[in-house]
Amino acid sequence: MVYSVFPYKQRIMKTLLAALGLVGTLLMAAPATHAQTNVRKQQFNLSKQSLAIEGYDPVAYFTQNKAVKGSAQWAVLHDGVLYHFASEQNKNLFKTNPTKYEPQYGGWCAYAMGASGEKVEVDPETFKVTNGKLYLFYHSWTNNTLTKWNKDENNLLGKADASWKKFIQ
Repeated sequence: MVYSVFPYKQRIMKTLLAALGLVGTLLMAAPATHAQTNVRKQQFNLSKQSLAIEGYDPVAYFTQNKAVKGSAQWAVLHDGVLYHFASEQNKNLFKTNPTKYEPQYGGWCAYAMGASGEKVEVDPETFKVTNGKLYLFYHSWTNNTLTKWNKDENNLLGKADASWKKFIQ
């Protein structure tokens, strides 16, 4: 009786070719991902350690409708940006869909981005969640930009979106 090993070799070759194709795809995607990470690190409102929102939990804005300080115990590094969370549950929610929870305009003041196209620091406790998006605002003793945003939100929103595109191209 003669057995052929040809079908076995054919399966091995198909598996090897599939694996090589996957590696090639990953290698081609790596430079784009690296470039995106660098842009985010340069353009987002981050600390020297790449921490976003001064360590506030981005998920809590949505689930608790308040600013809650996160902890390094539950940290996630997403495309070069470090986020802290108040709980493991919030961390896991973020990991399922990070872009849903990230603040708009890289965490810069939404009002300033719309009014003048500038990156202005924020007070993480001055925020608005609308249409499933998180917006942060500058707030001092004399100037609360959230109230200004609310007076002309539709107009400022379009301008802010256009301005932010200039930073992340």
